Amino acid sequence: MMKFSLLASICTAALLLSACKPAPSDVQISAQPVPMSTPPMQQPAGKVVIYQAFTRLFGNSNPTNKAWGSASENGVGKFNDINDAALLALKQMGVSHLWLTGVPHHALIADYSAYGISADDPDVVKGRAGSPYAVKDYYSVNPDLAVDPAQRMAEFQALLQRAHRHGIRVIIDIVPNHVARHYQSLGKPAGVRDFGADDDTSVEYARNNNFYYVPGQAFEVPVYPAGTAPLGGEAHPLADGKFTENPAKWTGNGARAARPDFNDWFETVKINYGVKPDGSYDFDRLPADFASRPTAEHRAFWQDKSVPDSWLKFRDITQFWLDVGVDGFRFDMAEMVPVEFWSYLNSQIKQKKPDALLLAEVYQPQLYRDYIQLGKMDYLYDKVGFYDSLKLLMQGKGQASAVLSAQQQVQDIDGHMLKFLENHDEQRIASPEFAGNPVKGKPAMVVSTLIGTAPTMLYFGQEVGETGALASGFGQPSRTSIFDYAGVPAHQGWLNGGKFDGGNLTPAQRELRDFYQQLLQFSATAPALRGELYPLHQQHLQTPGYSEQMLAFARSNAEQRLIVVANFADAASRFKLQLPAELVQQWHLSTGPLTLTELFSGHALTLQVEAGVATLPLTVKANSALVLLLPAR
Repeated sequence: MMKFSLLASICTAALLLSACKPAPSDVQISAQPVPMSTPPMQQPAGKVVIYQAFTRLFGNSNPTNKAWGSASENGVGKFNDINDAALLALKQMGVSHLWLTGVPHHALIADYSAYGISADDPDVVKGRAGSPYAVKDYYSVNPDLAVDPAQRMAEFQALLQRAHRHGIRVIIDIVPNHVARHYQSLGKPAGVRDFGADDDTSVEYARNNNFYYVPGQAFEVPVYPAGTAPLGGEAHPLADGKFTENPAKWTGNGARAARPDFNDWFETVKINYGVKPDGSYDFDRLPADFASRPTAEHRAFWQDKSVPDSWLKFRDITQFWLDVGVDGFRFDMAEMVPVEFWSYLNSQIKQKKPDALLLAEVYQPQLYRDYIQLGKMDYLYDKVGFYDSLKLLMQGKGQASAVLSAQQQVQDIDGHMLKFLENHDEQRIASPEFAGNPVKGKPAMVVSTLIGTAPTMLYFGQEVGETGALASGFGQPSRTSIFDYAGVPAHQGWLNGGKFDGGNLTPAQRELRDFYQQLLQFSATAPALRGELYPLHQQHLQTPGYSEQMLAFARSNAEQRLIVVANFADAASRFKLQLPAELVQQWHLSTGPLTLTELFSGHALTLQVEAGVATLPLTVKANSALVLLLPAR
């Protein structure tokens, strides 16, 4: 979920509504999805590579980019735009999983009344296109993404089938902590009740209520800061500073006021998982030794337990999407939901689809192990610690020792700590607010991709140096908008009107994309990345030419050995790399010269081994990295 500063807007999500009306009897909406299945995924030789595509923006070729523009003015990407050419290009890059952001139907400002969809209120929607983190209907997809909104689920399933034909798995967002203020599902199966439909609204909390309430008080729209207004100030019938919700519900970030602050997640309402207002739990706790228990035992533990109604609802939602054909989930703000719920949910997901990929957003390092071991997550964002220290190094404000220390602090759970440099929450590398130059991302991407065993994630447009400089409407530049209709200029150069061939990229953008492709292809197939990490940093800090703006390490297993040297400085560095005697012995390096091959250039270098010490003179260009491959033993 988007986390802006208090001066801008700290959240993400967008939402809300107004009077909801039932679907007219003559309106045809998407039929229930046809259950799909895919064969189990084979473990890659190297690493899983996840590509995050913001679906609404990914296939949009329209370059207009009017601030607060409508879909007809600025364009909107469709499921059908993610065609075979796009999928083939992603597969060639080494992508194993495509994270499609913005698939479940969320609140937005557009007229879909012809399809029985109620209007959303601009007073409680962020942007015009709305945020994917304010879900309005968990059993349908965003109508913006379909050529024919009546067949929106069928168009999504066709995309799943295309991706699977190319050997790419697809994951979507599940947002367990909050939903749109007026949740109304048109696509729900028979017998499913909407969130809040059976709540006792006379009390603040009840175990089986889906929401928390402020009894006796009606919701009030927050006060917008001076200079800001819904839809940028454009007139709209529902933009009147009012929104009907009585009694008021707690806001998505846990704010309990009937009138939340503008910096609260006011466009959403918080889901109740059986956590009482005083913070105590109204459900069975997991025994401590379950951290080492397999998923099947977690599933068995919950079989005879009574759980809150919200647990059941999200169980049904995730099982529905597995039947639709998705291959896993990215769980938004997972740390705001109790870990016992994740044990319950994920053990059932894994029973249905053992190779489902489960990625969670958790930002408190002290919770990492609980959410992996007790919550049964496959992967967590490695942000607080690793990403944060790497960002400072890219900006010339940090030291490589901090990056290495962050990696070592999670070494026991390394295989679960997903690495990334960009996503929809973070600033673009090329933005002036981050590094101001996409080339600064090169050494960081090499380090991020090759230092650990967990997956690497790439955000669309990162590989061609997108700056995120547009003022699209809600929010500030430096991040590509998730709230408004827009085209992404650098990405559109690769999109090239749906050819996805890079035909409109500049030479510099093309070179950058070639770098990303070569690195990610290598990471997807390199067996050494499943092996051990050998830091080479501290031992070189006194070596002339080496500094805290450089990071050196080695990786190896029985099949492959490699050395990585990254230079984050704006000047080239020349120094002599030495491998310690214990590594020379472990790698069985014989006395004499050995030839290494550099990944990106293909150049041969000579490693000299004498008296148990291996020495290699190196020149590392500014803002670049060397990846040196040793021949197999």
